[in-house]
Amino acid sequence: MTHIDAGAELDPVHPVALPGTPSAGLSGAQVAERIARGQVNDVPVRSSRSLGEIVRANVFTRFNAIIGVLWLVMLFVAPIQDSLFGFVILANTGIGIVQEWRAKQTLDSLAVIGESRPTVRRDGNATEVATNEIVLDDLIEIGPGDKVVVDGVCAEADGLEIDESLLTGEADPVVKHPGDQVMSGSFVVAGGGAFQATKVGREAYAAQLAEEASRFTLVHSELRSGISTILKYVTWMMVPAAIGLVVTQLVVKNNDLKDAIARTVGGIVPMVPEGLVLLTSVAFAIGVIRLGRKQCLVQELPAIEGLARVDTVCLDKTGTLTEGGMDVTDLRMLDGADETYVRRALGALGESDPRPNASLQAIIDAYPDSEEWRCIESLPFSSARKYSGAAFSEGDGEASTWLLGAPDVLLGADDPALAETGRLNEQGLRVLLLARATRDLDDPEPARGARPTALVVLEQRLRPDAADTLRYFAEQKVRAKVISGDNAVSVGAVAAKLGLSGTAVDARRLPADREGMAGALDEGTVFGRVTPQQKRDMVGALQSSGHTVAMTGDGVNDVLALKDADIGVSMGSGSEATRAVAQIVLLNNSFATLPSVVAEGRRVIGNITRVATLFLVKTVYSVLLALLVVCWQVEYPFLPRHLTLLSTLTIGVPAFFLALAPNRERARPHFVRTVMRYSIPGGVVAGAATFVTYLVARHYYTGPGSLDAETSAATLTLFLISMWVLVIIARPYTWWRVLLVASMGVAFVFVLAVPALQTFFALKLVGVAMPWTAVGIAVVAAIVLEYLWRWVDRRFPA
Repeated sequence: MTHIDAGAELDPVHPVALPGTPSAGLSGAQVAERIARGQVNDVPVRSSRSLGEIVRANVFTRFNAIIGVLWLVMLFVAPIQDSLFGFVILANTGIGIVQEWRAKQTLDSLAVIGESRPTVRRDGNATEVATNEIVLDDLIEIGPGDKVVVDGVCAEADGLEIDESLLTGEADPVVKHPGDQVMSGSFVVAGGGAFQATKVGREAYAAQLAEEASRFTLVHSELRSGISTILKYVTWMMVPAAIGLVVTQLVVKNNDLKDAIARTVGGIVPMVPEGLVLLTSVAFAIGVIRLGRKQCLVQELPAIEGLARVDTVCLDKTGTLTEGGMDVTDLRMLDGADETYVRRALGALGESDPRPNASLQAIIDAYPDSEEWRCIESLPFSSARKYSGAAFSEGDGEASTWLLGAPDVLLGADDPALAETGRLNEQGLRVLLLARATRDLDDPEPARGARPTALVVLEQRLRPDAADTLRYFAEQKVRAKVISGDNAVSVGAVAAKLGLSGTAVDARRLPADREGMAGALDEGTVFGRVTPQQKRDMVGALQSSGHTVAMTGDGVNDVLALKDADIGVSMGSGSEATRAVAQIVLLNNSFATLPSVVAEGRRVIGNITRVATLFLVKTVYSVLLALLVVCWQVEYPFLPRHLTLLSTLTIGVPAFFLALAPNRERARPHFVRTVMRYSIPGGVVAGAATFVTYLVARHYYTGPGSLDAETSAATLTLFLISMWVLVIIARPYTWWRVLLVASMGVAFVFVLAVPALQTFFALKLVGVAMPWTAVGIAVVAAIVLEYLWRWVDRRFPA
């Protein structure tokens, strides 16, 4: 262990710490001078888009441009009621901007709570500062779990091991000595030290990468990419249909120009599923706000969606199922060791590590340090080694070297102490072995020949909410796998206390090949003695067998697995490195928040799938109606006002409520296929039935005003069929869903019954026979719809 002495003399302009020489760091005057020169780590940590970007993203869309042009045309050639669709678009865009702005504010406030504060040494004192307050030449102290936030040169090293896998892909930690380069984006896995900042701000190696990784985003999700694919198909269908419609209405029928333009626009506008993208953004944004109230920071927005698709969650025991702290409950001597002497050795070991983990902190609390023992050399704890160590001068001239770690790693397979360890592990207790080493710490195998001296028994504090959370996952058919570096029997006992049944497996006996490991993971539930690299391999093995995997953790040994998992979940109190790579950070350190995240994701995906079907049924029947009108060379049956009314009552208002409703169905893959298998038959039935009513009405009505009567009959049929689509989509029924559907029906009857609204929307049912014929055609279409959708469920299961 290296102890820090008085600071060295620093050059006032550009101090360089000599290798192995501790430094007092910059002075206040030197810091101020560098700030004045702009040598500050000023890379902005952005958790969300700016207000300008939000406005541009919501306003300047392809479909807003199409609708905007058509709206301007209608304002000049038709009454205001035929331009209502434009005001709806304005309202939708405004709602989207407001909701995403609210989500941005929530994320920004949470990001401030969760951001790391590196420790810098200035004027000889260690001080926590914000990342963007680091200046060039600052001396930054680092320990296990700390992320290297700027590039630099190692100035002090005490068993310092840094993992650069996030930069290089190389999983093995790199031992750092004074004078070695350290790179931003890497993190400490063992030991401690300090490095001097040589590149700050955008000059740092990983600065741009970090900025991109921490940005709030609405992209790279199956849901949004699926919607983009659908919109691409819609555009392809729109172009020929719209051209044919324009030619038919303007040339073939030689109608009055303004009326022809109005009916052409009336045919094009409903082809655009303009509210679908809006509702997706709003649903995601409201999800962020809801989770933010529960102190859950969603660092990448699609993580809400991803966790809803998860079918396997890998849990790290320490910090997830158990609280971070532990208590020493017993000290058992081996081979007649002197307890007083052992207590001194444990106290000295605790003092030798400046950054103790939870186990060592419990020992420090139980056994105070003896001033007589002086640390000569230390070996920090490593998850790969499973032990730590230190060499001491005991004050009376004697020297001793001690190791503290996992009994089954330090002891031979036939050692009698392992039997005692096994009995304690079965009770869910954690056991560490104190052994006296016979080799130096810098020996390649310092544990070989070590003499067991005592067993330190630790009790772990179970999280009070862990059992309920595990029960929730079981009910939702999400499998839980406990993956820990601790003894498998001990971890299994802890899991059993929480109601998680299954076999406990020692990871050292797992097959090395991916296929074999995947099979073992399917059979087992609890895995102990897992190395950090094995955690990563286990996540990969589960993914290779078709599972969507979430990984939770808070320690530096979880970073590689968190990075590779489909969704990484970190505790707010976890290491800086785990928070940096995780998509979701539980700022309140409560494992019980996870069900809320899963539920929020299921709500978003399930509901958007529902409402997407509503929007795309409209697109399909609009394209079909346009093609039928072109083929029959007749007037388009609807004005924009008719379809604005229908869209509002059967899609717009219901979709808004359905998109934000609770939904606990597990998310299914293949979003596009799921939506289109309902939308295409639904749209074809609605379009065909409506056109049949229109043709029958054209033969039934004659004379002046016949077109308005034909339109009203066709509108009635289309409304009733669209309502039946809504009835199907709204299942299973709850009181508010029944009320929602009934309210839309009452609103349409109200329009038909009030003379002023009849005039405004140009809707008036003429006679008795034709309106009842329209109803009859709609009933037949509804029966066909029911049959078709049930057939689709059987023929093309999700």
